Amino acid sequence: MGGTLLNALTVLIGSSLGLLIGNRLPARIQESVITGLGLVTLFIGFSNSLKTGNAIIPLLSLVIGVIVGELLRLDLQLERLAGWLEARFSARTASDDAGTDDRRARFIQGFVTASLVFCVGPLTFLGSMQDGMGLDVGFQQLAIKSVLDGFSSMAFAASLGVGVLFSVLAVLSIQGGLALIGSVAGVFMTTPMLDEMTATGGLILIGLGLVLLDIKKPRIANFLPALILAPIIVAVAAELGINIYPNL
Repeated sequence: MGGTLLNALTVLIGSSLGLLIGNRLPARIQESVITGLGLVTLFIGFSNSLKTGNAIIPLLSLVIGVIVGELLRLDLQLERLAGWLEARFSARTASDDAGTDDRRARFIQGFVTASLVFCVGPLTFLGSMQDGMGLDVGFQQLAIKSVLDGFSSMAFAASLGVGVLFSVLAVLSIQGGLALIGSVAGVFMTTPMLDEMTATGGLILIGLGLVLLDIKKPRIANFLPALILAPIIVAVAAELGINIYPNL
């Protein structure tokens, strides 16, 4: 859990610094910062998606996963959580109701976007599970992720506001949960399972990049079950004796 706590701390510090400088940045600079983050997110997504050894696996994971996500309306649940946090926060700090709708929408956008960026990448899964297994490499990976997330949270908070600060709750809960899973069952995760999970996460990050670039607005949260399905498909194929990498 040490790596997760470090990651949460850097997000907290980065977001706080971003909030301090955010109001001092012109709107055009804030817009350009988000565009830059979108381009980097696309790059990371494309790079991670190439980890797959068989494109059918992330394809099946995404299609089945998004059906599950749409049925569960995960996007709505995440937005409701963000809305609840915003309402609790605003109840303590807002002195009037002016701009309530705009403030709420900005808070939700900041919380959801930052939470997805910080919690979907491969370092989240590999690092957190290995950290939970007590491996030094896991902490090292999360330390690298912490530095990256610290700078990203600063840029996000400067442009999207205080909702980004609350994404630290997502980092703690998701990475903490993965660390717990790693301490119990991480030993059963094979390299192909981790690779396909990484590739599937890369495709989800590409979708998030499209959102940041304002090209398309897919309901990214509804694709998250695909991250669980990818390693399951690999494990089931192995049990059935199906060769998922026919070219090897």
